[in-house]
Amino acid sequence: MKLTEQKCEACEGGVAPLNKVEADILLKQIPGWEVSADVKNISRDYAFKNFKEALDFVNKVGGLAEQEGHHPDIHLTNYKHVSIVLRTHAIDGISNNDFILAAKIDETSA
Repeated sequence: MKLTEQKCEACEGGVAPLNKVEADILLKQIPGWEVSADVKNISRDYAFKNFKEALDFVNKVGGLAEQEGHHPDIHLTNYKHVSIVLRTHAIDGISNNDFILAAKIDETSA
């Protein structure tokens, strides 16, 4: 099943984070995203034409995050650049939820 067809599942810990091999397999489904060197998060940068477009995107991501119950770190800098960082805090690493939300964020930005 495609990542965009899945739903984030609540994670209260007790499961192992994805390892580099598992993350790299899922990363193929979300071009433009990167896994951090310590394999604790995934991130992507977006550039927009102006502040309004960047802010609209941030608000869309916020709404999507609320729907999924999985919340990224969002950085809006230089008035039109947005950086999204995803990790699963309960396991201090990355999970399927991070990849699901990343795919849905990309769908929103298209």
